[in-house]
Amino acid sequence: MAQLDDVIADLLGIQGASGAAIVDVDSGMALAAGGTPGFDLNVAAAGNSNVVRAKLRTISDLELKDEIEDVLITLEHQYHLINVLKGQGNSGLFIYLVLDRTTGNLALARHKLRGIAGAVSV
Repeated sequence: MAQLDDVIADLLGIQGASGAAIVDVDSGMALAAGGTPGFDLNVAAAGNSNVVRAKLRTISDLELKDEIEDVLITLEHQYHLINVLKGQGNSGLFIYLVLDRTTGNLALARHKLRGIAGAVSV
């Protein structure tokens, strides 16, 4: 579990990040979480797993031969980034990152998030 805690620390090191979690898509449970986004990360993790599952179903229903890379949800004061993990042992997991719109840089955060996501090994 220490490795996941290191990933959370790296995610929270992104400028403007206020919360981060690594989430199991099927259960909605956060395997690791950290930060102080101003709301319950565990509730948000469960809710966002519904978003990912719905999109996966839609891709399947449309018979698309494609995968989700990331999902961006824009709120008035925050960006919520969901990055679906790939690779051995990471199937069925995603990273959920909360970014402050005032202090964060969306393009740079997405770039750093992809780099961190590529290095995750569960």
